[in-house]
Amino acid sequence: MSAPTVSVPTPSAPAADRLDALLPVVGGDTPVPLVDGRTVSYANLDYAASAPALESVAARVTEVLPLYASVHRGAGYLSQVSTALYETSRQTIARFVGARQDDVAVIVRNTTDALNLLAGCVPGRVLVLDCEHHANLLPWVHSTGGDDRRATVLASGPTAAATLDLLRDELTRGTYALVTVTGASNVTGESLPIDALATIAHDAGARLLIDGAQLVPHRPFSLSESGVDYVAFSGHKTYAPFGAGALVGRRDWLDQGTPYLAGGGAVRDVRTDRTLWQPAPARHEAGSPNVLGAVALAAACEELAALPAGALVAHEDALRERLVDGLSAIPGVRVLRLWSDSADPVGVVSFSVGEDDPGLVAAYLSAEWGIGVRDGRFCAHPLLARLGVTGGALRASVGVGTPVEAVDRLIEALHAWTTDGPRAEYDVVDGCWAVIGDPRPGVDGIDALAATAAAGCGPVVDD
Repeated sequence: MSAPTVSVPTPSAPAADRLDALLPVVGGDTPVPLVDGRTVSYANLDYAASAPALESVAARVTEVLPLYASVHRGAGYLSQVSTALYETSRQTIARFVGARQDDVAVIVRNTTDALNLLAGCVPGRVLVLDCEHHANLLPWVHSTGGDDRRATVLASGPTAAATLDLLRDELTRGTYALVTVTGASNVTGESLPIDALATIAHDAGARLLIDGAQLVPHRPFSLSESGVDYVAFSGHKTYAPFGAGALVGRRDWLDQGTPYLAGGGAVRDVRTDRTLWQPAPARHEAGSPNVLGAVALAAACEELAALPAGALVAHEDALRERLVDGLSAIPGVRVLRLWSDSADPVGVVSFSVGEDDPGLVAAYLSAEWGIGVRDGRFCAHPLLARLGVTGGALRASVGVGTPVEAVDRLIEALHAWTTDGPRAEYDVVDGCWAVIGDPRPGVDGIDALAATAAAGCGPVVDD
């Protein structure tokens, strides 16, 4: 499949031939088998679920592995080095999101972990929208204390402006400690204006938390400049899939809140009849921390921060525009939108293909075109219901390692689906669509497939 030349609409955008390599990622040329016996390079359009590691991040992890040892309480030289690596990484991660001088950064597993941690620290009621990812919905409506009345779930409006008005009105009717909102939808890539959200929350005496899982990897963000009180994000979506994430923000709640885990490292002194806890971040980091994960996330933050101003936004905007234009030109395809007036969406696009089962279309894209997309309800069931696709949809998402060819291949594949249909036969197996008599390596052949990919073996054929 040959990709036509893309014309980037802004002077600051990278040239078309550079859209393929804004930053190199591990596995960017991984070959995958098709059902017809050919092999193609994998078209990874599932960045919103988990982004590949930057090559520089993988190199950094390899570099520090020989130095890995226990942290914080070890007298050995490598323990001291590992402690310095961990704490320096914490500072880098906080700096990446514009932390204020008195903010604290807690290293966690992922955004879900961060939001559940903060749920044990908020001293009051929480206001949340119905369009949130489950990670930013369930911790509040099913809080640690078991009080389901702790949160109010507010239905978002038909426009961004109307949604802001609804938030403002609700904050005048009740007393809330926290407003929590997605920085960018994991379904549509859209967002509410963060500066306006901060003003609305603060005018009502509440704090603002941004779920930054889909925002931080794709757009510059600063706590200090925006006035946001807390941000949570994941390494596995920020090109550092090594098991770490972060919660960064105001110290006082985190210093006084319920320790997230009870265990070593989180305490100052333990007796049989009482426990004295550390302040944050140690208060919420019991047990041996993920040093390598923190180092990886810090390396990704440094690499993204070093990009020329506007390069990341221009790269993703060009890919998203090409994707949306291509999808919109296919009969029967509906691109999902939350708000008609939303601006500056990130590279996450969900869509339906007529009444076709999204799982079947996703299986076809994988088996016959080597394309990876997401299908289902994307851990955002209330939002999909609002959009009228209760049976699920398809989602394509891009990032720094996405080539133009991947977007073009998806558009071509969907054109072929709507005009000619699939070439293979499919059936539901164990709840998922699969090729009948699939000749590709299954679980038994994964080791061989991985070895082939690692060695770069096998002809990579472009249609």
